[in-house]
Amino acid sequence: MRKSVLVTGATNGTGYAIAERFACEGYDVFIGSRSLERSDAAAKTIAEKYGVFAKGYSYVADRLDEDNVKAIYDDIASMGYLLDTLVLNAVNLGIGQVSLEVDINELMSVYTTNLGWNFLMARNAARQMKQKGKGSIVFIGSNSALRVTEDRCAYCSSKSAMIAMSKSFAVDWGKYGIRSNVVLPGLIKTERWETNKNNARCCLANYTPIGDVAEFEDIANAAWYFGSDESRNTTGAELVVDGGMLAQLTPNLNRELK
Repeated sequence: MRKSVLVTGATNGTGYAIAERFACEGYDVFIGSRSLERSDAAAKTIAEKYGVFAKGYSYVADRLDEDNVKAIYDDIASMGYLLDTLVLNAVNLGIGQVSLEVDINELMSVYTTNLGWNFLMARNAARQMKQKGKGSIVFIGSNSALRVTEDRCAYCSSKSAMIAMSKSFAVDWGKYGIRSNVVLPGLIKTERWETNKNNARCCLANYTPIGDVAEFEDIANAAWYFGSDESRNTTGAELVVDGGMLAQLTPNLNRELK
């Protein structure tokens, strides 16, 4: 049986690029999404393009349902797979949650997706990986885990907790040959980035020393490194992919804009 990867939130953007990166390396790919229609479509495209097996799954990430999670992994196992890699890319962005005003249920929904759901996905993946004595879990976090942005309390704090969760998995599950690491992207050229006239694109060069922000493929390459045997002796670590934003104390306001 060929190696396999499950990528959540993988019907477009960063998640889809990650799924493609593993597919081009010969991995069979399982696509997770809130929409079965979209995950099936993404899986079909990847299978046809790369000649691998691919299948879509749907889930409801805004509430905790371990039976839903177990059903996904049971189906994967029924086809003869014990998962090699899990990439946790799905996210609740928690945009515009003003701390003095946000409803507590709305705030907690961010933690449900970014922490609770990812915990269930990782734990059930680890149960498969333990059987084969090897596996890799990759969280797609954010540099907002280390330097926060305004009105994003739940998002930023959940991404900080994600780092601690990953380190805990690395320590708890290392004896089973399971590794856990976190990719920390900065700004990514998503559709929201391209269409929002008020975002940092207006002063891009001032924000990153390298003068650019990430393409989807930049994050996919980092996920591939952590998810594959290329990083076989790396666990409990973070890889920042943010054009140097975290490295600078203040942006260079005199830098010529591109």
